[in-house]
Amino acid sequence: MKTAVVILNWNGLQHLQHYLPSVVATTPDADIVVADNGSTDGSVAWLREAMPNVRLVLLDKNYGFAEGYNRALQQLSGYEVFVLLNSDIEPAEGWLSPLLEQLERNSDVAVVVPKILDDKCREKFEYAGAAGGFVDILGYPFCRGRILSTVEHDYGQYDTQCDVMWGSGAAFCCRAEVFIELGGFAAEFFAHQEEIDLCWRVWLSGRRVVVEPRSKVYHLGGATLSVDSPFKTMLNHRNNLAMLYRCAPTAQRLLVAVVRPALDFAAFLAYLLQGKKGSARAVFQAWRDFLRWHGRLSAERKAIRSNVKREAPIYKGSIILRYIFGRRTFQKQN
Repeated sequence: MKTAVVILNWNGLQHLQHYLPSVVATTPDADIVVADNGSTDGSVAWLREAMPNVRLVLLDKNYGFAEGYNRALQQLSGYEVFVLLNSDIEPAEGWLSPLLEQLERNSDVAVVVPKILDDKCREKFEYAGAAGGFVDILGYPFCRGRILSTVEHDYGQYDTQCDVMWGSGAAFCCRAEVFIELGGFAAEFFAHQEEIDLCWRVWLSGRRVVVEPRSKVYHLGGATLSVDSPFKTMLNHRNNLAMLYRCAPTAQRLLVAVVRPALDFAAFLAYLLQGKKGSARAVFQAWRDFLRWHGRLSAERKAIRSNVKREAPIYKGSIILRYIFGRRTFQKQN
């Protein structure tokens, strides 16, 4: 299958210098592409000099993760598979073949993702992706290997290939025709949870999302926005609300409409008590944007839900409640 491994870069010169050689070395059977989101740190000059065999796609400004990838992939024709890879990832040897095998063997699989481990502690899962993800009934994402803030060590407990609700955009292998057919990522998200939104739409279109743990990558994480960034907090809250409004079945959407305002207000108060005024303000800004988007989101929901072929595998419980009562690993959720 003709494959493009596409790395979106924005002022990530140090990460490119550190990680890109390993991507090239471990990926002999795919084209390597760096899509540059208007960097000003010398990334493009270094790539042209040090990595002449890596294809460059130049964007005129920073469009964020979602629209940056949308625009970059529009310029890549003739590929059957797009593999989106963060600039701070080191793939393990032979990482790509198991992903492509899944697509070749299963025509209904549209997205397949590897097991993602922490590059700082390679015996642990990486927070953002781990071994594939799900969403609970209230819309909170979690992973096989990470529940809320608890990240597990990897001792082979999730080394089974299985269907998951979503896979991390840090290492995301997708059929090119499906990405294009579904309109790519939600551009207005800018960054964060756009891959969950896309995976949800993949399920609604009748295809599947699979994790293939024979494939492993090591992710540094937090390369663009730190965990304490108020902007990141705003994006996660806003985009999660927008995704639920766009994609969730009616019963779940109504439940979220009743419960989430109270939970997000609790988060707002918690940030204030911790002295994180910027994060508290970010929760307010997220709701402000979500309400401003309401009209457009309604139209998008109608289009997305108009021809549902199957529902996504939503976890029917509440991760927060189970976490409070001590169920803090994926294996203890059922």
